[in-house]
Amino acid sequence: MGVPRKPNHARRQLGRTLRKLRERARMSQDEVAREMHFSKAKVSRLELGQLPNRYELMALLDLYGVIVSDYTPYLEMLERAQERGWWHIYGLDDRGYVPLEDEACLVREFQLGYIPGLLQTEAYMRAGFNDLREQERADNDVAVRLHRQRRLTEEPTLRLHAILDETVLRRPVLPPAEQRAQLEHLIAVTALPTVTVQVIPLAFGAHNGRSGTFVILSYPDPKDPDIAYLEHGFGAWQTEKESQVRAARLAFEHLADLALDEPDSIALIRRVIAET
Repeated sequence: MGVPRKPNHARRQLGRTLRKLRERARMSQDEVAREMHFSKAKVSRLELGQLPNRYELMALLDLYGVIVSDYTPYLEMLERAQERGWWHIYGLDDRGYVPLEDEACLVREFQLGYIPGLLQTEAYMRAGFNDLREQERADNDVAVRLHRQRRLTEEPTLRLHAILDETVLRRPVLPPAEQRAQLEHLIAVTALPTVTVQVIPLAFGAHNGRSGTFVILSYPDPKDPDIAYLEHGFGAWQTEKESQVRAARLAFEHLADLALDEPDSIALIRRVIAET
């Protein structure tokens, strides 16, 4: 089983805010639990993203010394955390990757296995989904991915910096004509101001990215920590731990330095198209 995934960004943001207010009030979780008649475990869960109700939040604000006239931004934060994201209509909950990406302003992705979802054609998506899912579920997953791609061109825009190993380009996922169309699409999206694509050529031999694909998500508020995220055959894993996220950032920066710049990467993609 994979590591349980955490609540979405808005909930985690409220949880971090409650923790900071408690620390500013110089109170321990045990003290808050006694005053609020909560268990210590509940105080911990609230600070990790479990939502309080409106009255619990106001009671916590009072306990932490926030005056009533200053409640509004915290109550608005709770309302945002309670909003149902667009992904709910597709049967997704708030604990997976999609809500994390939806709140982000920058995605840095290294791919060893396939073209990033934000850059895929519908045919490429279906080639991956249809082998693993019933038709109705595949249709649903394609719709989710197409919706995600709108962030590249619609406000609030999402910036994507994708680094691909050349093996991704050469893996025959589709019939030749559709495969070429996917690669042409990959070139076309680099014209967007929100998209940067780099390729690590096979000729470069062994590199640190061989250990696997990973994603780093960054958020508009600089106080919100980056998240390192990866999926594997048995689930997914994510972390906000600074030492681990820093290691992921350094790995991505190393791969970006190793990869071709974007014009040379596009030239390599064109060569692959000619050979497909």
